[in-house]
Amino acid sequence: MQSETKARVDQLTSPAGHPVTALRFEGDIASTSKEAVLGSYQSLPKATAKLVLLDFTKVDYINSSGIALVIQMLIEAANSGQKVYAFGLSPHFTKVFTMVGITKYAGLFPSQADALAAL
Repeated sequence: MQSETKARVDQLTSPAGHPVTALRFEGDIASTSKEAVLGSYQSLPKATAKLVLLDFTKVDYINSSGIALVIQMLIEAANSGQKVYAFGLSPHFTKVFTMVGITKYAGLFPSQADALAAL
């Protein structure tokens, strides 16, 4: 059974002192996750959310529809001039994200610390 997707927004600071917005997802990401994924992203103030981290550490599963939602979000971010990094993916989903070309739009990192250090 699919678990509900939850999202929350946190404000962080990069090691260089830049403001960073973290979108933290939890549960499964599928076609029913549109509001949690796209809604939470689209609610970010584009003028101030220039650096965005996507936290997948508490995501259990992402199906093909969920991957499509993530890609749609990343395309919107690229069109808005935002820099996006993702972390916390399992090795399997890191491979899948790489295979489908997500790395054109977002850097993939094993941890939040690694992603923040790259900013």
